[in-house]
Amino acid sequence: MNGLMMQQQLLISSLLTHAERHHGEQEIVSRRVEGDVHRYHFRDMAERSRRVANALGALGVQHGERVATLAWNGYRHMELYYGVSGSGAVLHTLNPRLHPDQVVWIADHAEDQVLCFDLTFLPLVEAVAGRVKTIKHFVALCGREHFPATSKIPGLLCYEDLLAQASPDYAWPSFDENTAATLCYTSGTTGNPKGALYSHRSTLLHTLAGAAPDALNCGARDVILPVVPMFHVNAWGIPYIACMVGAKLVFPGPHLDGASLHGLMESEKVSMSAGVPTVWQGLLGFMEAQGLRFSSMNRTVIGGSACPPAMMKTFEEKYKVHVLHAWGMTEMSPLGTVCALKPVHDALPFEGKLAVQAKQGRAVYGVDMKVVGEDGQELPRDGKASGELLVRGPWIISQYFKGEGGNPLRDGWFPTGDVATIDAEGFMQITDRSKDVIKSGGEWIGSIDLENIAMAHPAVAMAACIAAKHPKWDERPLLVVVKKPGQEVSREDLLAFYEGKIAKWWTPDDVVFVDAIPLGATGKMQKIKLREQYADHLLKATP
Repeated sequence: MNGLMMQQQLLISSLLTHAERHHGEQEIVSRRVEGDVHRYHFRDMAERSRRVANALGALGVQHGERVATLAWNGYRHMELYYGVSGSGAVLHTLNPRLHPDQVVWIADHAEDQVLCFDLTFLPLVEAVAGRVKTIKHFVALCGREHFPATSKIPGLLCYEDLLAQASPDYAWPSFDENTAATLCYTSGTTGNPKGALYSHRSTLLHTLAGAAPDALNCGARDVILPVVPMFHVNAWGIPYIACMVGAKLVFPGPHLDGASLHGLMESEKVSMSAGVPTVWQGLLGFMEAQGLRFSSMNRTVIGGSACPPAMMKTFEEKYKVHVLHAWGMTEMSPLGTVCALKPVHDALPFEGKLAVQAKQGRAVYGVDMKVVGEDGQELPRDGKASGELLVRGPWIISQYFKGEGGNPLRDGWFPTGDVATIDAEGFMQITDRSKDVIKSGGEWIGSIDLENIAMAHPAVAMAACIAAKHPKWDERPLLVVVKKPGQEVSREDLLAFYEGKIAKWWTPDDVVFVDAIPLGATGKMQKIKLREQYADHLLKATP
């Protein structure tokens, strides 16, 4: 016997419809690329999103085709989030921090049809416009008064002109909730980036779970400033959560320095923010130097990389801002765990609570996780047994876009590449990474790519790139090199060799020359030994 309930598809457009009808007066504030502050309301965003859908239709975008963005956190990007996905097309958020070669490869692989970009990224778009194969239309996210004069992007369109010409009348279509909605690419240790293709259903379920009290704990009384980029796993779902609960949104645009963030937080009475540790490091440094405090912010979500305990203590003790330590992956949409304390922790002293908060936290409902040993068997949840972390759930990928990399699942579980423990209360803590990627400021850097470039130098016999601890960026790449007999090459020569081949911030911080790199039985480099030896190299001496 089946239940007698209505069957309605879980679609992203339903979040916007809800926000327009029940929170239409709520404000969205954006510090624009143009430098000024823009204000409007959810009802305005809903109307303009319908114009976006009509404009895309006029450009010939079909159901399921990809529309790419190169944009900061702002109201126009938000309109694309809903206008693209709501119409049945797929929003593809490109990471502007990538090298132009990577942007071209990803755009071609995604078969993007339209690229919408903030003016900040005009040079990047000019560099790729003549190389991409499938993009038919380039759209500058600005008004006519700021429209750029460029000959390198033929047929460049003006976003505000497109919206002005489009009708505000649009009925959001209904279709299967398993239809693709958004596309984000992640890079791994080897090969090209792979796409995580999220569905409307997975996004709606992720939104419901993310807003819950023991997750990000969002409501209509909140004023949320997402520092985490909207091009980084959909800003951890905040653009969707805000519409669902009716929270005020404050977008910082490209202005992510401490002074700009603190000023915006204070002027807009921000209660919650979210971002990676390196951003908070800059904000806290500015506040300390200026003797400033928060008047309204009461909590921050920190993820992307582990939050340093000293930073957590500063937020909690000095600024009275509660830290929600979170963990996830692009493949997980991204939310996996949030470190929300339980009643049993109320009696703990301050330092004891911080020790718990330093863990990655408990799985939100919808995510199941376990740690397994080398034999594949689940290990005890005792907080001591350490093994490979596996996850599964309705917003975790079953395969990558276009089947890249084959089937990533293991008996229905996704292997995260992290090594972790889980205690009896369900708190997970990552103890190591099985992957050899480097996580710098919350962004992945592929070590294999850096090694391959170094190996292309005529004086290099062997090269390994490892993650070395860094006081600001958590980790930075350190290059370990064996020179060819009779050849000479300097540190400066090798670092200069990277110019133009990768994004600048991927360049290793230092080079260590050694006689030999340890090899395992199968001939693979034993990077774990190099990490043991050189993990503190960048802390001991700055070249």
